[in-house]
Amino acid sequence: MKTLLVISCFFITVLAKAQTDSSHLYDPKANPEKDIAAAVKKAKAEHKFVMIQAGGNWCSWCLLFNKTVHEDKQLDSALNANFIVYHLNYSPENLNSAEFARLGYPQRFGFPVIIILDDKGNRIHTQQTDYLEQGKGYNKETVLEFFQNWSPKALDPNTYKFVNKD
Repeated sequence: MKTLLVISCFFITVLAKAQTDSSHLYDPKANPEKDIAAAVKKAKAEHKFVMIQAGGNWCSWCLLFNKTVHEDKQLDSALNANFIVYHLNYSPENLNSAEFARLGYPQRFGFPVIIILDDKGNRIHTQQTDYLEQGKGYNKETVLEFFQNWSPKALDPNTYKFVNKD
């Protein structure tokens, strides 16, 4: 009986630690106005955009999106080549109402929701993520396409200049 109690305590501790470790993605105490301004400044210096992933540590799909992207080398590379990432918290501890209002109320799409800012801090796109899902996860090709279609290169007018060869 004592052995069963010790084993049970061990598994409860391991499970609690695993949940705690995976749930630090969103910080309810963060200052999003300051943090996003810093991300925009960094994006400008690195010729990237800012990708805000809004959600919370309570959101299994939010955590799964982050895990999916960072565990796949191609997705992680595309993300890091084009974006500075910020995780905007939405939770009972902090709804970040002012920031969500400033971003056009993206929570209307559910969570996670992705907001793309250009290197000046202008919101250029809001994406509900059910478009990126497949089954009980995310579709790698669709996520990669999303990253490519909203990258600085894709939105650079020079990419689309007509060259007349006549």
